[in-house]
Amino acid sequence: MNVRLLHPSIQSHVHKCDSDNSGGILVCKCSDKPVRVNVQGGIAHNHACGCTKCWKPTGAAFSVVAVVPTENISVVENSDKLTVVDKTALIQRYACKACGTHMHGPVEREHAFQGLSFIHPELFENDSWPQPTFAAFVSSAIEGGVDPSEMSEIRARFKDLGLEPYDCLSPALMDYVATWTAKKRGALG
Repeated sequence: MNVRLLHPSIQSHVHKCDSDNSGGILVCKCSDKPVRVNVQGGIAHNHACGCTKCWKPTGAAFSVVAVVPTENISVVENSDKLTVVDKTALIQRYACKACGTHMHGPVEREHAFQGLSFIHPELFENDSWPQPTFAAFVSSAIEGGVDPSEMSEIRARFKDLGLEPYDCLSPALMDYVATWTAKKRGALG
């Protein structure tokens, strides 16, 4: 199989490290005065993402992204280099103005994910972050320039890597969103 670059950490095998990750420091790609973000505690729902909003390494069709409680995020160096990419978006992605790397993205408005921040685990200084467990928004990679004729091969590669490909979120996360919505509307207690 000659699949385009999915993401450096999952191209030939799935990054497998510490499933009990206790956080660490995320570092942007700047060689001079990089932004550093401290993540306290573990991360959850690490996955490959094909959406066009997430930051991806050069040449990659997918990002690798996870969530952490926003209260566990703090910028510890060079916060003046951060700017919000799209102030109208649900996820307020803070990116380095110099290198463009997305450092953290809190969900601040009312939503099932309010109180969570999206991060890119490959930015941890250490290599002990939990492996991705699924691929989300796979079809959205087409919107980012992937030829539709490549999608069958991409989905097959994700399955070979043990990452179930979805065109939305994983069933557990979709159930979480639907439960939150049902409770908000009064359909569930």
